[in-house]
Amino acid sequence: MSSAAAVTASNFEKEVLQSTVPVLIDFWAVWCGPCRMVAPHVDAVAKEFEGKAKVVKVNVDEEPEIASKYGIMSIPTLMIFKNGQVVDQIIGAVPKNVIAGKLTKAL
Repeated sequence: MSSAAAVTASNFEKEVLQSTVPVLIDFWAVWCGPCRMVAPHVDAVAKEFEGKAKVVKVNVDEEPEIASKYGIMSIPTLMIFKNGQVVDQIIGAVPKNVIAGKLTKAL
């Protein structure tokens, strides 16, 4: 089970856009190999930043309108939101320290 909560169209605004802390979103899909490679890093970052930032996941197959709104063309794409705005993004599978570093900058 992932440490990152799933976000849907029905709770996206509340969980991401209205969040009082930075939010890292992992845009992923079940069939995506690189997504499975980065998932343990996303989970580790979720635990490490608990209380300081929020880490959530959006399944692009189940939530295509969110993926479309933010121009997700390839997955995994990780986006960092602060005050309802995208402040950074990472495309592709990257090591945990890269994800943690970018999230730290958003704090």
